[in-house]
Amino acid sequence: MADFECAVIGAGLAGLSVALKLGRQGRRVLLVDRKASLSDGIHTTGIFVRRTLEDFDLPGDCLGPVIRHVSVYSPSLARFDLESPFAEFRVGRMGRLYTELLGQCRTAGVTTALDSSLESIVSHDGTSSLVLQTGLRRWKSDARLIVGADGAGSRVAEHLDLSRNSEWILGLEDVYRDTIATGPPRIHCLLDPELAPGYIAWAVHDGEELHLGVGGYAAQFKPAEALKRWTQVARTRLRLPQGERVERRGGRIPVGGVLPRIASQFGLLVGDAAGAVSPLTAGGLDPCLRLSEFAAEVLGATLQTGDTSLLEAYSGEAFRRKFRARLWLRAALRTVRSRRAINAAFWCLRTPIGRRLAGRIFFHPASFPDAPNLQPPLGRWSPHQA
Repeated sequence: MADFECAVIGAGLAGLSVALKLGRQGRRVLLVDRKASLSDGIHTTGIFVRRTLEDFDLPGDCLGPVIRHVSVYSPSLARFDLESPFAEFRVGRMGRLYTELLGQCRTAGVTTALDSSLESIVSHDGTSSLVLQTGLRRWKSDARLIVGADGAGSRVAEHLDLSRNSEWILGLEDVYRDTIATGPPRIHCLLDPELAPGYIAWAVHDGEELHLGVGGYAAQFKPAEALKRWTQVARTRLRLPQGERVERRGGRIPVGGVLPRIASQFGLLVGDAAGAVSPLTAGGLDPCLRLSEFAAEVLGATLQTGDTSLLEAYSGEAFRRKFRARLWLRAALRTVRSRRAINAAFWCLRTPIGRRLAGRIFFHPASFPDAPNLQPPLGRWSPHQA
């Protein structure tokens, strides 16, 4: 018998969510992460959207104040504002959230191996053998199924011969605390193909923290220089005071959409490893949680029945069809290099029709297919039967 029924590689939001759901099903789960502390090396701003906040039970003390206001800027810093009557966004205190979810995993019986790296996977006869490195100790463990929650450059995807991300933007941000509140909490977005080619520069101010960041295609800009320029603009032109900088975050954000092949008979991918990020907005937390919920259901059914064909329901192709329009828009953003073109488009966005479009992009509740569309053909199986 395998040491574990499931080994989850990567303890970000996706990996923690899958491990926790499987642990609560009574499964024998191993959760592995290369970091000694999950509060170190955060890669995401952590903006949770309204639909996520409504559908998932996130600890309130791990979330910042509600944000309803968005300001959008052209390269020349012309501005228009949007306001929602709903509680649209909250910024997660991600280190605190990861630590809380890790504790819940352990309470649910999940075995954790932090400060541990994956060296290799050999899959055969319905089982995968993992070689792991913890400090100077190399050790082995077997698992019936593997979950790759190890980020945009997933090694699990490589080992299991699954699809891999090939398009991403690079994000870099600084986090400041003890800032002086300037008006209601707000998200500021700058559209500038020179400062943030293919994406945006952002400032998220919720009254407790200020996140200043830039993102774009790595070959088209220098992130550190761009962030320095944007920080100066935010301070002098947007009048956003910056307190003590407490953290710098950065990493690759996949924007090619959910990958076509994200499961095999030996396991599956979740989160950034599966490309579960909006190709247009690069928002990944809502897709991450929804895909992880689906993954846990498919994995539970597979482990309960022993029927690995159930993993075929976990198909990236079905998700890609949902994102066709966003993939087209991503392709268009990739080619825009002219500030003049962005300025012209910006003035169009200030028209009534343009504002409705902008409101739909920022405030539309559906960032990922609705839960009923995610249900696999699992017959009468229920996670409560496990």
